[in-house]
Amino acid sequence: MNRIRLLSEHVANQIAAGEVVERPASVVKELVENSLDATAKRITVAVRNGGRTAIVVTDDGTGMSRDDALLALERHATSKITKAEDLHEISTLGFRGEALPSIAAVSRFTLTTRERGTLAGTQIEIAGGKIVSVKDTGAAEGTIVEVRNLFFNLPARRKFLRSPPTETAHIEHIVTLCALAHPSVAFRLTVDDREIFHLAPAPDLLTRLRELHGKQLAEQLIPVKAEGVSGYIGKPGVSRADRTQQHIFVNGRPVESKGINYALREGYHTALMRGQFPVTFLFVEVDPALVDVNIHPTKREVRFRDEFAVRQAVIDAVRAALEPKGVTARPLPVGVEAAGVVAAVPAAMSLPIPAAGDGGHYNQLPITEVHTEDGAWRIIGVLSDLYVLVQSPEGLVLMDQHAAHERVLFEKMLKELAEGNAPSQKLLLPQTLELDARDAAFLRANLATLHKLGVGISEFGDKTFLIDAVPPYFALDNLLQTFRDIVDELQQTGEQIHARRLGEDRIATTVCRHAVKARDPLRGEELRALLQQLHRCDLPYTCPHGRPTMIQFSYAELEKKFGRKV
Repeated sequence: MNRIRLLSEHVANQIAAGEVVERPASVVKELVENSLDATAKRITVAVRNGGRTAIVVTDDGTGMSRDDALLALERHATSKITKAEDLHEISTLGFRGEALPSIAAVSRFTLTTRERGTLAGTQIEIAGGKIVSVKDTGAAEGTIVEVRNLFFNLPARRKFLRSPPTETAHIEHIVTLCALAHPSVAFRLTVDDREIFHLAPAPDLLTRLRELHGKQLAEQLIPVKAEGVSGYIGKPGVSRADRTQQHIFVNGRPVESKGINYALREGYHTALMRGQFPVTFLFVEVDPALVDVNIHPTKREVRFRDEFAVRQAVIDAVRAALEPKGVTARPLPVGVEAAGVVAAVPAAMSLPIPAAGDGGHYNQLPITEVHTEDGAWRIIGVLSDLYVLVQSPEGLVLMDQHAAHERVLFEKMLKELAEGNAPSQKLLLPQTLELDARDAAFLRANLATLHKLGVGISEFGDKTFLIDAVPPYFALDNLLQTFRDIVDELQQTGEQIHARRLGEDRIATTVCRHAVKARDPLRGEELRALLQQLHRCDLPYTCPHGRPTMIQFSYAELEKKFGRKV
């Protein structure tokens, strides 16, 4: 007897279902994407028991005829592609023709549909992949898909499902992503007959964001507008400890992309603390012929033909949003918690402040003003020789004098670097750097980049280089290892990295040493100059390490804390 056999269609369908249908949320994703591809303007998702008992997706899309409905339940039957070449220019969310038969193979499945412009609808019932009945029925234009008792014929798969609340959370996440990607479509989600949200068609993305994530988060976002890249990202200082609010869409499809994740980090760079992730709702539009969405069973990942170009476009778009030209003052990040903070006091009034546990104290200063585009900022005093109290047009601001000075020095040194005036100091004893053939060839091609940094480096043989000068912010101890790290960083980032980016980490370390420290007393005029210089920075609200330089407590927030406003 032959050891290799063709599997039955039933078993093959169950294997395919295992790839496409990971959990109830996978069913919801496939069905909602089908609705969107059918140009639906209203989509309702109803689930019970975390999707185990029932998932019902209703839309007002184009619907299907009887013949099309039956054909749609066959494997690899689809209306979205017709030939192999179409796989290279996919513009729809679905295209494989696997979702419906895969879902029907592992559930009790009912499809009710009526094509636009026809009088009667069609209803097809399937149990575990086998057709039970096909009949005409009355129905509204569009499609209703009911998926009941998911994995009833695969008890092992059903056993590995998480608790209903966990599965429900995954479903809500999927529907939320679809609603964000298509703000012009109305979405309604109910869980166990309880309405989670009911979204009317929104005029724009920001309105949909406000509906789904609340007004407070929406106010902490800034728009991204560039060719091929748009959306909203968090202001400097608005971040999360994980990627749960980092949403990326490529041609309207929510995806995971390591390249774009890297580009986001690179775009924020010093505006983001290490270990933090930006709040992101980013939409990337590329020619469908330049992106491959057929590399993952659930289409979760994509591959770009020119990964570097997409990455660079995202980096540039994020930087342009964070560093708008000609703007000297922008809204501050809102303080997370105002408890324990002393409110701003009238200019001529001296108010004693209780000493902190570390011996903190308050220095009253003569009123000093800094004029900006959004009004006058009045320096009131200094708390614990570190936190400068400032009255802004929006409320009370606390400025960290050390972090603020770091940012000022950092951007000053970066400007010198960009203008080709990078400082350099000669080494008493030049050092030789030996690399393997691959690294040597790579470094040889990037010598011009290092020269812009102020590094004196030249070839000294096939795989050897002579280093005779370095910028003052390069650590001289273990210098050769520093250069090996530079080669690694260049290779990871790409050959077209510019000198500014390569030197930023080392400059950030240097300015930390040279900036004024906490407890260093500054006089009124020094504080005025610091605040004025900070406002002239491209990113005034974070230090080079991503920590905030200023935190604002708005008048509205203070009124709420003191019970003056509900």
